[in-house]
Amino acid sequence: MTILDDADRGVDAVDRASASVPRTDTGELPVLEPVETPSEPTGFDRRGTSAGPRMSWARSRPFEDRPPRAVERPDAGWQVEASAYVLRVVAVDLMVAGVVVGAIAWLTRPGSAIGMLWTLGVVVTFLASMALFRGYDTNFLGTGPGEFQAVLRGGLAAVVVPAVVSEWAGLPMSRSVVATTAVLLTLGVGVGRYGVRRGLHRARAQGQAMARTLIVGDGAGLRRVVDDLQTASYHGYRVVGTCVPSLDTAPTVRDVPTLGAIADIPQVVHDWSIDVVVVTGGALTGDGLRRLSWALEQTGTRLVVAPGLVEVMGSRVRMRPTAGLSLLEVEVATPRRRQWAKWWFDRLTAAMMLLVAGPVIAVCAVAVALTSKGSPFFVQQRVGIDGVPFRMFKLRSMYVDAEARKAALAAQDEGNGVLFKMRADPRVTPVGRVLRRLSLDELPQLWNVLRGDMSLVGPRPPLPDEVDGYRDATWRRLHVRPGLTGLWQVSGRSDLSWDESIRLDLRYVDNWSIALDLLIVWKTLRAVIGGSGAY
Repeated sequence: MTILDDADRGVDAVDRASASVPRTDTGELPVLEPVETPSEPTGFDRRGTSAGPRMSWARSRPFEDRPPRAVERPDAGWQVEASAYVLRVVAVDLMVAGVVVGAIAWLTRPGSAIGMLWTLGVVVTFLASMALFRGYDTNFLGTGPGEFQAVLRGGLAAVVVPAVVSEWAGLPMSRSVVATTAVLLTLGVGVGRYGVRRGLHRARAQGQAMARTLIVGDGAGLRRVVDDLQTASYHGYRVVGTCVPSLDTAPTVRDVPTLGAIADIPQVVHDWSIDVVVVTGGALTGDGLRRLSWALEQTGTRLVVAPGLVEVMGSRVRMRPTAGLSLLEVEVATPRRRQWAKWWFDRLTAAMMLLVAGPVIAVCAVAVALTSKGSPFFVQQRVGIDGVPFRMFKLRSMYVDAEARKAALAAQDEGNGVLFKMRADPRVTPVGRVLRRLSLDELPQLWNVLRGDMSLVGPRPPLPDEVDGYRDATWRRLHVRPGLTGLWQVSGRSDLSWDESIRLDLRYVDNWSIALDLLIVWKTLRAVIGGSGAY
């Protein structure tokens, strides 16, 4: 039987229990058999059955120093590939900067020395600001909006800093040169980084540039984290295996091997060349997590804690160190400044888009009117924010008797069980098919956005009979204005199930921001061009 010392207890519950256990002649504690602790939920300690000998996580070598198991990996992993990725990002940024400087020099020729100095100053400020805002941090690169937020902040700094320097030093400054340089840099770097990121995501879809990941936990929380990480491979986590509270329990994830118990984590990390350990739910808390961080410090492995928050983005979470505790505060109400920013963003953008789209809408309306009977516009009652109904405008893509013919086609429904959809719907006119393929039938809804009935980005505006069938969390969709486009539209559109569409809509409602809106608008353009899920 193996022996434990005091440092191996893992959590406070074990320390309290050990006070009443008689010690051996050496002053050490004998191993305790797995028992239920009434005051603590199971899984909070390391007393369950483990695969190997127990070693104190406070030791300098909390694992047996033996050759790692044979590991098949198609590349060197993300820890090595990250450096190469950063170099690619830097190369793209410098290339864009060089092109912008050349373009400004050509546009302002014969130009002046002062103008070129301001151009170079804007470029240096932009690149330095991106570095300051962690635009080259591997934790932000490759996934999430943080990288592009750093680009936007760099563009803003590239305008503000030269203006402040010019005012402070009394130097003449060409505002047009500074503004043009900053805008070109922001757009160019943003597009360049998007291209590099797409290349990384393609590589990760093939299993490359991934971090070997160990998931710690049990039950539904463990299964959810494993499923989510395996589904979203572009985040770069390859789940190698799991560690559970005790090997006596049955595996909770059938397609992922159980590599050990919680007590075996340091040894499993060493043996299987783990890059990241993800602790789910309450598998380890308090002193146990602290001691695990000590053990992983010796292996160079990252420690990530999944607190069990569902569909809550990092922008809503704040860490508050209080009384020696690390408290997570979740934002439950949208700040008023963000609401006003969205209000102005919607209306100004809709007004500009209407000016551009007006002739397109007119041409499409004439085409609809000439090829089928009835008004070229289709007006339908939809349900808006807080359940308030409104009239939504679209270009008509179906014959005028489409609703009457719907019942006869019910057996051919290819939708998601709630929305009626057919890939070859006979009610759609020839012109309507083109309009739907390019999403041109949605353009009149810009008028709804300008009126305040809708937003540019938000959940799909539901029909009254859909709302009558809402239950429980689905009502949350009505907490914000419905959108011309939304998260579900850029994630598959008509190809998604109803439950998946609701899940994406609720994720947006809980986590929306201007940065997320811009990202969805960008992805909408891609979806429209590719025709993904449009029928």
